[in-house]
Amino acid sequence: MMAIAAAVAFGLALLLDLTNASIGEIDEGTFVILGLLLVALHLAGVGSGNRSWNMRSWRRARR
Repeated sequence: MMAIAAAVAFGLALLLDLTNASIGEIDEGTFVILGLLLVALHLAGVGSGNRSWNMRSWRRARR
């Protein structure tokens, strides 16, 4: 899910860069930083949705 949000942020950054536009104080650099943050969170496993399954298997393996 985070990777999809990062792709949207990068797409907005590209669109703003190509049109030389900005949204108030937000420019394409802000969306690039947001995209990089979301990619980092995705790679760290945030929002993966499989955490509860992993915890159950960890508990079974520990017994």
